Formats: sequence, C-alpha cells, structure tokens
Amino acid sequence: MPRRLVVTAALVLASLAAAGPAAAAPPSSGFNDWSCRPAAAHPDPLVLLHGLGGNGPGNYAYLGPYLANQGYCAFAPTYGLASPASPFGGTVSLDRSAPEIAAFVDRVRTTTGAAKVDLVGHSEGAFQSLYGPKVLGYASKVDRVVAIAPPTHGTTFAGLVSIADLLGIRPGVDEFLNTFGCPLCDELIVGGPGVARLTNGAIAQPGVAYPIIASRFDELVTPTDTAFVREPGVT
Repeated sequence: MPRRLVVTAALVLASLAAAGPAAAAPPSSGFNDWSCRPAAAHPDPLVLLHGLGGNGPGNYAYLGPYLANQGYCAFAPTYGLASPASPFGGTVSLDRSAPEIAAFVDRVRTTTGAAKVDLVGHSEGAFQSLYGPKVLGYASKVDRVVAIAPPTHGTTFAGLVSIADLLGIRPGVDEFLNTFGCPLCDELIVGGPGVARLTNGAIAQPGVAYPIIASRFDELVTPTDTAFVREPGVT
C-alpha cells in the first residue's frame, strides 16, 4: 500500500477508536459486503464517502479492504451520478446527492442491525459527512464523522474562484459550472449556497464526535484553514 494511504488509514483508525453498543448478530467484517455484521470491538459500520468526480469502489479500493481487514464493516457508495452510465460521482446538486447518502445510511443500519454509523469522507465526501447530519437531520444515526479535507467554509478551487472575483467574471463562472455538468461545484465555492446552509449556525451536532483532518499543503481545497470547524465536540 502506498505510504500516504497507510498514513491516511492510520489516521482514520485512530479517529474511529471510540466504541458504542454492538449490533446483535454474529460478527464479521468486510468491504461492500452486505452480509457483514459489526463486532463488539467495531460496532459502527463505516460509510466511506468519495470526493468530487470520484466513485466509492474506486476511491476506496485500498482503504476499504484495509479497514475491513481491521475488523470493520465498511461500505463505499457512489453518490451524485449525473447519469447511471457516468463513472464520475458527486457532480449533481446537494438536493439530489445528500438524500442519496441519507438513504444509504438507513440501508446500512437496517441491513447490519447497527444503531449508528460512522461517516468517513474525503473532500466533497467530507463536506457531505458534515452537511447531511445537520441539514437533513439524521445526526441521531451517526456516532462519528471523520472529515478529511472538507471544503467546510467553501473552496476557491486552487484560487480560481478568487481570480474570477478579481476579474469580475464570477457570474459567468457560476453559469458555466451549472450548465456544463457540475452544479455541486457552484454550491461548494466560497459563498456558495451549500456552504451557506452548512455554516448557518452550529455545524457540530450534539452526540456526534468530529475529527477533522486537513493539510496545509492542500492544492484544491483552498484556503486550507477553511476546512476546520472550531466548535465544541470537534478535534
């Protein structure tokens, strides 16, 4: 496994250390295995959320099996497809993609018998892991959110949005993103409507633990310090 994936896996495992009540079923582990039943050591199934333009099985081809080998039930859906034939998820609006994730959380809970899941998201997936429990109101079904490089307060997409603002062409950029296949992109830029809904009031929900992991060298989620949530319950 590449070194960066080993480091990411170690960070995720450290963030998932807390345990809750076990599901009543013979324990097993697995990646995208719907026969998996959580063990007492890892009672919360993991829902792994990919980034913009990605897909679950592809983005978590290494980390998913790695976590399963550590004894977790891990599931990686592909959400937000513009069409069933597209391999690129997460491009449609939050109004479409966020409810898909909520429904997947319910499916995991029902199938595994677990009371709660842990959400582990990267980039857009990290934003979705923060957004869903708050805006869609299913925080009671989530024990822990591990958000890796979330554009929590909006991203300038490597400074491109800032340049558009300086040139006075931001409206044209917004129209381009919506017209040519990425409504979600417009929602997650600085000042975007999705960001406004997430950041209107407290982000962290009672009863949910929030480890947030980000790099000062991130080249796409910029400015990098906008990833963090400085609220009680967040590390």
